[in-house]
Amino acid sequence: MSNSIAHACVPKRQYRLGKRATAKERTRQRIVEAAVELHSSLGPARTSIAQIAEKAGVQRHTFYAHFPDERGLSLACSGLAFERDPLPDIEPWAACSPGVDRIRRGLGELYEWYSRNAEMIASVLRDAEYHELTREVAELRMRRPFERMNELLGEGLAQAGRALLHVALDFHCWRVLAQTGVASPAETMADAIVGVCEL
Repeated sequence: MSNSIAHACVPKRQYRLGKRATAKERTRQRIVEAAVELHSSLGPARTSIAQIAEKAGVQRHTFYAHFPDERGLSLACSGLAFERDPLPDIEPWAACSPGVDRIRRGLGELYEWYSRNAEMIASVLRDAEYHELTREVAELRMRRPFERMNELLGEGLAQAGRALLHVALDFHCWRVLAQTGVASPAETMADAIVGVCEL
């Protein structure tokens, strides 16, 4: 084969490979999106491979070609969920003076995130109580940010205030406040945290 013919063949082959790669990535994305939706409504532990494959419009063998193990899917799902709606950016909170203003800002932004993602968070936390992989992935995604929140918002607080802050950062605390109709959950908890330190 001459060099000119060989070079003429390359772009077509690359184009076919490019189309194949694009189609493969779209299929993978459909699977992940289907899993995120089902994990949010049913919970990771209660979602089957068959349900995900059906929702994504793929066969089981196609699913396994993209995700041969459950951990890979869980990481992809949590990655997409946090890409779509990341946790609040914590470091700018340091611009506020330690105490009630910083705590109000931090809890306010966290509670807004809880509100937007309530169904998903509730499902994941419920399943993490008994499903080891869900617990592992939730800890991987959440532990370090929440440690930093505790550190930054707890600056200067006495032990009682730090304990109450730990409660305030918990999703279930926010949900109880939201369900009982507290007008401003973040301000309520910030005032309580600072108030207990002054007792």
